[in-house]
Amino acid sequence: LYSSCAIIVFTTAALAGLMLAPSPGWATAPITTFVIGAAATTIPASLLMQRVGRRPGFILGAAACIVGASLAAVAIFLGNFLLFCLATGLQGVFQAFGGYYRFAAVEASSEKMKPMAISWVLTGGVVAAVAGTLIASGTSDLFGPFTFAGSYAASSVIAIFAVLVLLFLKLPKPTIEETQGERRPWSELLRQPRLIVAIACATLAFGMMNLMMTAAPVAMIGCGFDKTDASWVIQWHVLAMFVPSFFTGHLIVRYGVEKICVAGMLLLIAAGITGLAGITFGHFAVALILLGLGWNFGFIGGTTMLTESYRPAERGKVQAANDFAIAALMVVASLSSGKLLATVGWASVSIALFPMAAVALVMIGWLVIQQRTAASNIR
Repeated sequence: LYSSCAIIVFTTAALAGLMLAPSPGWATAPITTFVIGAAATTIPASLLMQRVGRRPGFILGAAACIVGASLAAVAIFLGNFLLFCLATGLQGVFQAFGGYYRFAAVEASSEKMKPMAISWVLTGGVVAAVAGTLIASGTSDLFGPFTFAGSYAASSVIAIFAVLVLLFLKLPKPTIEETQGERRPWSELLRQPRLIVAIACATLAFGMMNLMMTAAPVAMIGCGFDKTDASWVIQWHVLAMFVPSFFTGHLIVRYGVEKICVAGMLLLIAAGITGLAGITFGHFAVALILLGLGWNFGFIGGTTMLTESYRPAERGKVQAANDFAIAALMVVASLSSGKLLATVGWASVSIALFPMAAVALVMIGWLVIQQRTAASNIR
């Protein structure tokens, strides 16, 4: 349900922004405010849930989406671009809280099952990939000339269902170890290469995915495709993001998390190369599919590494720092995406993936060297 709401925003917000914005360069601003809403809420959301538990926080996030999606529909009726940006920002609050679903699953799992727990949470995105895009396109003309108002009304209803599910969901309350256990200072935590690389992999994977995905629908419209074509490409992209989750956890257990992260970065580079190769429907579709696959490996790999890098009492601040870093880069990526597309073109968006993937690959190599050095010192 949470992923469906996000997909509705990513499928429609840039196109709605294109209709409402004062100039095409601001078309992706509603996605930027969506990400800003998530970024601004990420740290307080994590710290709040460490104190009061997961369920109250998750319900609060869904309630913000109900308000935000309703306001987005109103903004489209009024033709108010600023109100629409505010509305997507409120929907971003839901994404901040919902981003911790994967950690809630890890906390309820054994050590061996942690990679699988993260993967299984993300498999919900498979349903969302189909449902979210179908709902977005199927309800986009529900209110006649007010295109996409129906999509946001539907998103509000989805968030109401999320609240109902959460009301009956049993989640463990914070333990004494989690609330009162020993916490290391950041100066000590950041001396762990594994923690630094975990945050970098997850953050860069998300940044690259957001940069290209945000620009893709607008680029396709500019190349003569219609909103249905753009919706199909986003749907295939989101399926590529989440379908691998059925087996990513098993691949991590079998081959090691570092190799899966490397595979993710190479797939993201391939997405950039495909984006440069042409502007046919096939080029857009293949680039976005590769983008989704690369994100899945990089993000799940980074998250798995992260869960191995903190104590129970450090959960709140480390998870908050990780998700804030992700959200902050997504803000930069989503805003840069529209500007790059409007001023330089689609090729510049594709090229921008290369340096970010290169940084991640260098850091993974550094981690492997550090681990081998530490292992040889123990012998």
